[in-house]
Amino acid sequence: MNIEDSDEASPPAKEEGWPGVVEDWSADRRVFNMPWGKLMMWVFLLSDTFIFSVFLIGYMNVRMSTVAPWPQSSEVFSLLVAGQHIPLLLIAIMTFILISSSGSMAMAVNYAYRGDRKKTTVLMLVTALLGASFVGMQVFEWSKLIVDEGVRPWSNPMGAEQFGATFFMITGFHGLHVSAGVLYLLFVARRVATGHYEEKGYSIVEIVGLYWHFVDLVWVFIFALFYLW
Repeated sequence: MNIEDSDEASPPAKEEGWPGVVEDWSADRRVFNMPWGKLMMWVFLLSDTFIFSVFLIGYMNVRMSTVAPWPQSSEVFSLLVAGQHIPLLLIAIMTFILISSSGSMAMAVNYAYRGDRKKTTVLMLVTALLGASFVGMQVFEWSKLIVDEGVRPWSNPMGAEQFGATFFMITGFHGLHVSAGVLYLLFVARRVATGHYEEKGYSIVEIVGLYWHFVDLVWVFIFALFYLW
């Protein structure tokens, strides 16, 4: 069954009293011409947009108002390869991986529309693997800053103290989102593989895709403001 089929399905008969209330609020009812789960995901993403916006605006305010020198991102985030410090190499790889994961997620949604459970599952697992790789590289980046460079949330030997606080807060918050997304992908992929959504449709795959594309989009802003500025 594909998403179009589930959209055309007639709603089940309602129960009376409190059982009917519980059934309504716990089921995937359609509101504003979209499934309840999809609407709630949009509400969540909107609220998350405000949170990330506040973080990034706060970061820009701190950076423009501080009188201490701000560390050069090309030096701080360089990677030593064959004896040469290559600026932003690790960050470029992380960005490429995350953007590629958006492609595999979009393909998973496409195959979910077609009702191809096997390809949908594989592509979701590929997306989760890419997301896990991104988190692993972020852990490496953090350990390099903390252990090798001595950066802390409350101090920074390379200049402005606010650098560590803003960096760890924003990239850490984003990393938590990616980690949660990986778990979300694995959970839904397992249910897709077992045919759990055969009767109710695969709109859940599109909902997961919305979350994942949002996480990728936020990273573009973090990349531009933290690593290119």
